[in-house]
Parts: sequence; C-alpha cells; structure tokens
Amino acid sequence: MYVASGQVTFMGFKADIILWDFQTKELLARLSLHKGRIEGLAFSPNNLYLMSLGGQDDGSVVVWQVGKREAVCGSPASACRAGSATIVVCSSCRDEIFVTAGNGTIRVWELDLANRKIYPTECQTGQLRRVITCGKMADDDNYCYVGTSSGDVLKVNTNNKLMTDYGPQKEKFSSGVTALLLLKTGDLIVGTGGGIVALCKGSNYKVMKKIQVQGAVTSLTCRGQSHQIFVGTNECQIYRINYTAFKEELITACHKEAVHDIVFPLGTSDLFATCSKNDIRVWHTPKNRELLRIVIPNMTCHAIDFMRDGKSIISAWNDGKIRAFMPETGRLMYVINHAHSLEVTAIAATSDCKRIISGGGEGQVRVWEIGERTHKLGEVLKEHTSAVSCIKIKKDDRECVTASLDGTCIIWDIVRFVRKQMILANTLFKCVCYHPEEYQIITSGTDRRIAYWEVFDGSAVRELEGSVSGSINGMDITSDGAYFVTGGDDHLVKLWDYNEGAVTHVGVGHSGNITRLKVCPGNKYIVSVSADGAILLWKYPDLH
Repeated sequence: MYVASGQVTFMGFKADIILWDFQTKELLARLSLHKGRIEGLAFSPNNLYLMSLGGQDDGSVVVWQVGKREAVCGSPASACRAGSATIVVCSSCRDEIFVTAGNGTIRVWELDLANRKIYPTECQTGQLRRVITCGKMADDDNYCYVGTSSGDVLKVNTNNKLMTDYGPQKEKFSSGVTALLLLKTGDLIVGTGGGIVALCKGSNYKVMKKIQVQGAVTSLTCRGQSHQIFVGTNECQIYRINYTAFKEELITACHKEAVHDIVFPLGTSDLFATCSKNDIRVWHTPKNRELLRIVIPNMTCHAIDFMRDGKSIISAWNDGKIRAFMPETGRLMYVINHAHSLEVTAIAATSDCKRIISGGGEGQVRVWEIGERTHKLGEVLKEHTSAVSCIKIKKDDRECVTASLDGTCIIWDIVRFVRKQMILANTLFKCVCYHPEEYQIITSGTDRRIAYWEVFDGSAVRELEGSVSGSINGMDITSDGAYFVTGGDDHLVKLWDYNEGAVTHVGVGHSGNITRLKVCPGNKYIVSVSADGAILLWKYPDLH
C-alpha cells in the first residue's frame, strides 16, 4: 500500500513527488520531473501507475510506473486554447485510463504502454463553460462526475466523451462544489465551499438532505458500505456523518494558524490551553480532545496563562487588550483595554492571583492590580526598547525576569519596581526560564545558544550550542530542575541534562517551526506547538 505526496516549491525549481510505504512509513522513491508545484496525484486502480499533474507554470501530466519508480511518459495537460488543469482522477477499473480537468477543460486520457505515449480526448460540454474543482469516477468507469466553481455538477460519459447532464440548474451550491463522493446506491454526496454537505439524487441533482459544517469542505470519504461518511474542512476539522440520520459529529479539530503559546494549569497534566489566531482552545490530554474553544474573530492571541487559583485564563492579544475568560465556560470575565500602545506580546500572573505582568510590542512591562471587580495599572517599567517575548515570575512574587527582542533580559524587583540586573547578549531573546531553585536563569533566542546566568549579579555561567540551524523559540525546565527542553526553527524537540549541558533525547515530528513547549506538571508529557498549527504530545523522557 502506497502513499504519494507532492511538493510546492519555488518557481523554476524541481517539485518532487515522494512515494511512501504506508505500513512502514518509509520513503521509497523521490520522483522528480515537474517544476514549481504538484497540483494533483492519483494511483491507478491496481497501483500499477501513478498519474501526476504539474501546476500552472509546469502544465504537464506525467505517468509513472510504480514498480520501476520511473516515468513512462508525459504530455501537456491541456490544449493551448483551454485553461490549466487542476485535478487528476483515475479510472475505477482500468489502469490505462484517467481524467484531467480544470479551467474550461475535461480530458479523458489513454495510456499506450508499448509506445510510451498518452492520448487525450477532449470532452464536449456544449455551451457550458466551467472551472472544474473536483472529480469522481463511477465504479463501472462509464461516467465521471465533476464539481465546478459555479456550484453545479457535470456528468460526463467517458466512452463517447459527451456531457450527459448537469445540475442543480436553478439553486446552485454557493461558493462552488469543492468535493464529491459517489455512493454505492448511485446517490451523490456534494461538499461545498460554503460548508454545506448535501445528499443529491437523480439526474437533476435534487438535494434530499443537507447539513452545515464549519469551513469549506476539502475532502469526502466513506467507510464500509457508505454507512459512515467522513468530511474534512479547511478549518482543520474532521466530521463523521451517519448516513441514515444524516447528522454530523465533530471527531477531530486543531488550529488552522500558527500556535503561539501552550500552558498547563497549576498541578494538573490532564488539561492544557493553546492560543492562535482567532481563538484559545482548552484540550483534554488523556483523550487528545478539545474541551473548549474561545473565539475572538480576526484577532491573534500571543500568550496565555492560567491564574494559580484556576478561576480564569488570562490572554494577550494583538489589539493591545488583555482578556480574561472563565476556564469552564469560556465566558469573558473582563477586558483591560489599551493595555499596551502596540500589541500585548507576553503575559504572566503572580501566584497570589492579585497581579498580572504584561509585556508589549513597544517594550514596556506593565504591572496590573487585579481585584474582585477592579483591574488597574499599578506600575510601568520602561527599559526594553523592543517587543517583550517572555515573562517569568519568582515563586515569592517579589521578582520577575523579562526577555526582549532588543537583546536584553532584565530581572526586576516587583515590590519596589526597579531594575535589579540587566543581561545583554548579541541576540533576540525568545525565551527565559528560572531554575526551580531560582538561583540561575537560562535564556535562548536567535543566536541558537543556550546561556546560564546567575540571578544574583547577572553574570554568565556557561553557554551551550543549542541548535545547528535556526533560532530557539521555546524552553521549559522540569519541576526538579534536572532537565530542560528546547524547541525552535530546526523543528526538533531536545531534552537536555541541566548540569551536564548535554542533549539526552531528540524528538523528531514537527514539520514547522516550534514556537513554544512545556513539560507538564508531574513530568508525564512534553507538549510542543508549532507555526504550522500542530500540537504534539511527547512521552517524557524518551520523546516518543
């Protein structure tokens, strides 16, 4: 059983197709012919051939022999007078037949293996001009159904290459048809850009049942005898639909934008919260399930923290506001307007839950007094000249450390509100951590170095090479202070021995830059989040 993936690369460069073994997850072959991007891939019914379609700058379709891992032949995907092809659909019975479609073009191709050639036949759609967005072949191979950006479905006879019917003719689907699924009964499931999943019957494609999901439908697939249908959307959600009741159930969800922060409440590893653009989400660790979603549309949350008493989640937003929410219901408790003149970039709460310390894009550190019904500005600490990236508070609430992109880390006395120590380095500091015994701090940032500093006088103790490539963006220390974890632009999670300064384990799994990571209370898991929206749970300490 194979999986094929196609690359999107830069203009003029070769875009690779990678052939994987599904069971062993091993890379079998790298197939390189197309330029720029791979638009579509399809396996022939008996896995003999892989059909690949290049992007607009490439414009070619290539047939690969899976067994030999080599190209059989290629051809321009669409005629000069037609637009570019964007989808490729393989036949259900015959290995040599496949269909490509796109802007004003539907072509049925036939492979002549002996002469290493593919021959196209343009399908006639009469007066209709459509941009094809998705396609599905009937089980008997006689018909191909294609969905269009205009919101209708075309049925094409693959034998005489003529369109037999199309619909719905009056009430077309809004935002176009983005996914199709053909059931054993001959009925059609249509997914649309507006998030509608509809069951259509007959040659006029009359909608019998429909449901609404969140986001545009990107894929449809069925299980067994079509009794269950799975729906994927561009909001990173997967739904399961029971065919008879035609009711949806959300089974998997994730962030669709970069995740900026991850935080555990005090003393429990069963819950954690993450924040991203538009929302904050609370997750249940044992079942990997989303428990709560707090949505603030069109805003980006940069940092979050749980109050020690567990009564609120405080969050830092790019509109300059600090918002506090109830952790069970997600109800808004209070908002601190104009908390910073630019965006709020970092936030932390004291252990007595009476103060919040926030950092802004302009470099100010502000201390807020939080009462039962009041929240007022206590003090402004002006030393940093660029955005504050991380804030950590000592257990006794008398001191805190702030890291900034201006190349300084400042240790503050937050009783007298004065600077105690300033640490300077030729880097943009991204993260800082107190050792649990609070006599040392460790910092890291864009210079890829992990530095240990004395809290007492700010002197450098030691420096380690944290990464070979890319900035280190996140760091956390275990509760006993024996180990710490780092993650950054090299996509690796590294576990370090604190005293030895050596890497003990490396976790490989992220495909984007790691933005933050945390060791859970009790040291059971490490949770890391990244710029591609992924949240990964690792077993501590072996990082599996």
